[in-house]
Amino acid sequence: MIKKPITINLSTGLEARPVAQLVQVASQFNSEIYVEIGKKRVNAKSIMGMMTLGLDAGEEITLSANGEDEEAAMAGIEQYLSNQ
Repeated sequence: MIKKPITINLSTGLEARPVAQLVQVASQFNSEIYVEIGKKRVNAKSIMGMMTLGLDAGEEITLSANGEDEEAAMAGIEQYLSNQ
């Protein structure tokens, strides 16, 4: 299992479209992937779960991945959150 703090660098934060794109990125991987902020922990492959977080640009989350492709999953999601 890998855990890493990541800052959201999307200018709009995680609104509907960016959440849908993030879920698509996460769904490419077999690993379990979770986003944590405060006491909330949500499956990164769940659109509804991700929408409940209401994340804004500049917020820091903890991303965790566990599975056979966890390193690739972590890199892919981190790249998405920092390149938009």
